Amino acid sequence: MLSLRVHKPAAPVSGHLPMGSAPGTAPGVSVDSRRVLRGGEAWIPVMGEFHFSRYPDAEWREELLKMRAGGIDLVATYLFWNQHEDRRGVLRFEGGLDLRRFVGLCAELGLAVAVRIGPWSHGECRNGGFPDWLADTGCAPRTDDPDYLALLEPYFARISHELRGLAHDEGGPVVAVQIENELYDRPGHLATLRRMAEDAGIRVPLWTATGWGAARIPEDVLMPLYGGYPEAFWEDAHEGWARGMRRHYFFTSIRDDHAIGADLRNSAPSGSGPDDRRHPYATCELGGGMAIAYHRRPLVPAEDITALALAKLGSGSVWQGYYLYHGCSQRLDLTVPNQESHATGYPNDLPRVSYDFQAPLGEYGQVRPSFHRLRLQHLFLRDSGAELAGMPLAAPDAGPEGLDDRTTLRWAVRSDGERGFLFVNNHQPHEPLPRHEEVRFRVRLHGGRDVVLPDQPVTIPSGAHFVWPVGYDLGGGVRLDWATAQPVTRLHAGGVPLTVLAATDGIAVRLALPAGLRVEGPAEVTAGPDTTLVSVPEPGTDAVLTVHGPAGPVHVLVLDEARARSVNRVRVWGEDRLVLCDELVLADGPELRLHTARPTASFALLPAPAALSGPGIGSPAADGAFTRWTLGLPRETYEPVVTCVRAGAGTPPARTGGPHHRASAPRDEDFESASVYRISVPREVFAGGGEVLLRLSFTGDAARAYIDGRLVADHFWYGPEWEIGLRRFAAEAVEHGVEIRLLPLAPGSEVYVDASAREGLDAALGSTALHSARLVPVHRASVRRAGAGGG
Repeated sequence: MLSLRVHKPAAPVSGHLPMGSAPGTAPGVSVDSRRVLRGGEAWIPVMGEFHFSRYPDAEWREELLKMRAGGIDLVATYLFWNQHEDRRGVLRFEGGLDLRRFVGLCAELGLAVAVRIGPWSHGECRNGGFPDWLADTGCAPRTDDPDYLALLEPYFARISHELRGLAHDEGGPVVAVQIENELYDRPGHLATLRRMAEDAGIRVPLWTATGWGAARIPEDVLMPLYGGYPEAFWEDAHEGWARGMRRHYFFTSIRDDHAIGADLRNSAPSGSGPDDRRHPYATCELGGGMAIAYHRRPLVPAEDITALALAKLGSGSVWQGYYLYHGCSQRLDLTVPNQESHATGYPNDLPRVSYDFQAPLGEYGQVRPSFHRLRLQHLFLRDSGAELAGMPLAAPDAGPEGLDDRTTLRWAVRSDGERGFLFVNNHQPHEPLPRHEEVRFRVRLHGGRDVVLPDQPVTIPSGAHFVWPVGYDLGGGVRLDWATAQPVTRLHAGGVPLTVLAATDGIAVRLALPAGLRVEGPAEVTAGPDTTLVSVPEPGTDAVLTVHGPAGPVHVLVLDEARARSVNRVRVWGEDRLVLCDELVLADGPELRLHTARPTASFALLPAPAALSGPGIGSPAADGAFTRWTLGLPRETYEPVVTCVRAGAGTPPARTGGPHHRASAPRDEDFESASVYRISVPREVFAGGGEVLLRLSFTGDAARAYIDGRLVADHFWYGPEWEIGLRRFAAEAVEHGVEIRLLPLAPGSEVYVDASAREGLDAALGSTALHSARLVPVHRASVRRAGAGGG
């Protein structure tokens, strides 16, 4: 029996932080030592990073809709000074740099915004976002040097001008501003930057700074935000997992991470960092994936991302911020390349264009498995976040002994003393954790009451990570004492409260309810003197239970793990509905919009309208408690004509560069001797309104794509197919085709790839070949309610 004790938490400290909405603002945003509050209620923001200036502005709205569909309710974005003032004195905020328009779109879609104004931003941007001309001024950047501050003043003033009327207290979406980034040892300068921003007219409820690396943050001036990644491209090219990343798969009260940005520091962190007792546990950089550098190319599966996010939640996080949540591309319209590289003095060579980050939404808006799996956690936070935010971490006394302990089960509870949530993480990257047999938990609540769950021992499978409720309100006066299934969401369907739970593969679903309740449905019910035990043998769309409570019936739907990953909750056609769909589903006014690359797609609704209209829509069919429709769409892929222009490729020399002498990427001139393939692009592939992905399988080390002689995409091979979105280049791609250039790996190059990809990269030693090319249209299929004007 695994045991821990929880205590009733003391009241949070409040009034000590000089931030929050002005009196009278409704709903006001504020913060105390434990929580962020909105309208007086605890709010766990789910924040996703999306760099508007690195994505075509014509697609901003659709991509923001995708983020909202994934459960993001707060959008974070960097401002890169060198993009907005590439030439000294010429400030640009038009077109793809139009901050005001982007923030306005967020407001239109009900998304809050956090603006990371820098001026040093990093984001793998050249010079961290500093313009090249800054180095010629003789000032001392990132200090209170008056000459530096004088150069910064007009930039901050223009940002304030762009954000006028858009701050939260003015009725806009901007709730937070981050000052600087990864500045560890100049608290006075951080305070100066906040003061300068406010003097320029920027007024927001929350002011933040990155707190990792034992950063010295000016006390009670800025709120520290933390991070944690599953892998690290900034490590050396050694084989195996980046050791410091192990810590993010444990439940711990330690918020700091000394590994992020460690290659940019001259010495190891010292000091204790910000006082955790005065600030809530908030994050801005939980790894939504990981970038690819030339020398180190990690592969990040979806479960590495979701297990890390769950571990942070179980550790007490009240602000889940992902970096990146949406991939993007470096700008190519500036006077110099905009990525960090050895040429700019950075320790790592980044691709010239790609900043995909293996994110839940990719460089071209591709929907990754991590998008769907994270959404399940985000639905839980949308539903239970206000309760969870007031619950601090309680860890077992007999926890793991260190980062290399793979045998002790990792679990924790967040509780207010009377109820709570039990978190389990049995997954970590690269080194699988063993299954744990005969597991039961004892949670001693405030007042000495023990909750033991489940009633029979279970086996925790390797890789499983989940949260179970303890004392959970089902509505109708019914309290769920505990369950071996994860809470997803609660809503009303047909006027009756409905709770959705998600099973975990390999763990039997058991529910404990108060004694004396009548339960109907596909379950085995055992009535005892103290409890009613319910076993659900087959979770799925049929597994709907009716619990007759003192205030009337309530429904409980228990989905299997696979179907739970397809759950969406949307408000459409006048009410909240559940949508089961393996594809991306967007709710946009009077329509549901599906993005899919398949020739058929299906979706199921609960509650379902009487009739729907859409492209190739079939007749509705029952799917348990849901009603399912199928859409027929155009053909799935096109096989383009591929012409080999030059088969052989010259092997570039193995080079090293940067302060750590790591392997350097091939140079522009090296691609003059690359193998060359030309791919035709038929006009009809763009007939729909969605993206068109060119998917390439090849042997090689580094690759570039050109259209009419212009570089449009690049790639360092690390295993998956290379995808290039062509919609933004449609006219030129049809006229000129796409030219692909491949270079082999130079002997002696020290490059890390995941063990599963090692053989593929080794095959690129002195060799290149393009194996396949496919054009895959991503359809946007709109579905409306029939016969009611779509409203």
